[in-house]
Amino acid sequence: MKKVTKAVFPVAGMGSRFLPATKASPKEMMPIVDKPLIQYAVEEAVASGITDMVFITGRNKRAIEDHFDKAYEVESELAMRGKNELLAVIQNIIPKHVNCIYIRQTEPLGLGHAVLCAQPVVQDEPFAVILADELLDAEPPAIAQMAAIFEREQASVLGVQSVPRAQTGSYGIVKLAHEGGLDRVVGIVEKPSPKDAPSTLAVIGRYILTPRIFHHLANINPGAGGEIQLTDGIARLMLEERIFAHTIEGTRYDCGSKFGYLQATVGFGVKHPEAGEDFRAWLKAFGSAS
Repeated sequence: MKKVTKAVFPVAGMGSRFLPATKASPKEMMPIVDKPLIQYAVEEAVASGITDMVFITGRNKRAIEDHFDKAYEVESELAMRGKNELLAVIQNIIPKHVNCIYIRQTEPLGLGHAVLCAQPVVQDEPFAVILADELLDAEPPAIAQMAAIFEREQASVLGVQSVPRAQTGSYGIVKLAHEGGLDRVVGIVEKPSPKDAPSTLAVIGRYILTPRIFHHLANINPGAGGEIQLTDGIARLMLEERIFAHTIEGTRYDCGSKFGYLQATVGFGVKHPEAGEDFRAWLKAFGSAS
């Protein structure tokens, strides 16, 4: 019985929706209150029992590697000034038992290609894929919810949530059949029009996949936008193996859009242990004034 101990983070994208903020800084480093998006994603993986973090990076993504590396100068300065609480914060960004591996995606050939780049590290093990700009506030963490199904069924699991039908053209949409108390994926379509969508259940940036997916990603033709689509690889995998969908219990913020990013800032801001109370009071006063 295999367990999921590796997670792949495709972080090579340009982040063009947030220009000029992402001109010189990765979109995954954009903060929600006081943590970058990529840290929330890694914390979700760590809380789900994952120990190997595989980052598929591109140009101008060095900040991600630096964020999870030791910062000698900053730590020395904080220690000298006696700021021990802040020192502990940056020293514990990632636990000591967790490994970070970085692989460069030399060409922007799509999400499927980014996942394929992880094959030399993942090899023949099951693995998670986490898209950092899909921020999920869930307990237990989203990947932990899915890993429980994987460990029981030893089959791939897609994290899904319902979206408005008018928005199906922005997602991979699944068609399901009930099987033994679970939802088995019997169809998946990349960005269907609302009238053609088989359901309103969208894959929301969380996957647990068997290593067989690599075979299909290496052998499919480019799909939408001339890119290797992960959805197309999953559609082929579905013909060989069982794949299940799990409706994530929790709040999702689409931080790939400005509106979703602002929602996440508010959603996490009102719960922040240091600033949350004052922020809630300010929001109330701001709402009354407007």
